[in-house]
Amino acid sequence: QVQLVESGGGLGQPGGSLRLSCRASGFTFSTYVMSWVRQAPGKGLEWVSDIHGGGHTTYYSESVKGRFTSSRDNPKNTVYLQMNSLKPEDTAVYYCAKRAYSGSWASQYDYWGQGTQVTVSS
Repeated sequence: QVQLVESGGGLGQPGGSLRLSCRASGFTFSTYVMSWVRQAPGKGLEWVSDIHGGGHTTYYSESVKGRFTSSRDNPKNTVYLQMNSLKPEDTAVYYCAKRAYSGSWASQYDYWGQGTQVTVSS
């Protein structure tokens, strides 16, 4: 069965860095766009980034563009989110999510990880 397991969250300082990982299993990882989505306290879900199956094309929300970088290691079935220049407003639970259809950028998500908490505070 499909599983997505995030790790790497924790406490970061403003201006600091954290790296999140999401290990996938149960599907042909390299053919799917993978996303990062976050939910800040008391707010709705916010899309953060998408990365193509081959890893060469990425998209970011305006709120993280230039600070966050998504990458993937397909032999390891893992997608990463490198978060630099952290801000307090980056505090959220971060989820990795799988698009429903292979190669699709726009399909809905059909599987989510359990989430990992990121707190940015001095």
